[in-house]
Amino acid sequence: MMAPMLEPLSDDLFVQEVPFRATGLSLGGRMTVVRLPEGGLWVHSPIRLEEEVRQAVDALGPVRFLVAPNVMHHLALGDWAAAYPSARVLAPAGLRKKRPELRIDVELSDVLDVGQMPTIDHMRTHGIPRLEEFVFLHRPSRSLLLTDLAFNIHHSPSWMTRSYLKLCGAWQRLAPTVVIKLLLRDRSAFRSSVDRMLCWDFDRVVPCHGQVLEHGGKEALREAFSWV
Repeated sequence: MMAPMLEPLSDDLFVQEVPFRATGLSLGGRMTVVRLPEGGLWVHSPIRLEEEVRQAVDALGPVRFLVAPNVMHHLALGDWAAAYPSARVLAPAGLRKKRPELRIDVELSDVLDVGQMPTIDHMRTHGIPRLEEFVFLHRPSRSLLLTDLAFNIHHSPSWMTRSYLKLCGAWQRLAPTVVIKLLLRDRSAFRSSVDRMLCWDFDRVVPCHGQVLEHGGKEALREAFSWV
């Protein structure tokens, strides 16, 4: 059963959790919606566009931006782009190569400011080129948005999921899985990206997989990547 529609984390920050399985693991998924100062919506990692989801989003305001935060989170992007033709689709350059049929209006980059200012900062995490993940900071709510860099799964009915995360050291804590370590190609560049994140002013961490960490997010992130 789907969780209640678009749970508010702050006045202008909303999330929607959905079931999600990958490679036999029950990881869950989360879409994040930011209401921008002018009232338009910025949608991070869109989930399957079911009618209930669309109605809940439309009730918040007009969709202005659709964001694929890395090259892995794109499965529903085409449906959203078709449903909201006036919305600008933001995605990493690598996704254009992976999904050439997708409409991508703007390639994310470290210097991009389309749709971000004045309430959202962003940066690319370097050193993991096959993931090409961008992280985002919603300034008003002091919330850091992560996608696959780190999970925060505390409960799972799947013994396989629990076992995998325990082996990764990522069970019931904010932490990366072994996949991130295997994909890492430039430790120094990644360490610099982590240090830049830690300079941001955030307390809450909103991952795509696992529970929202309401408080202590900066220290949890520091600990999660202390091995780099």
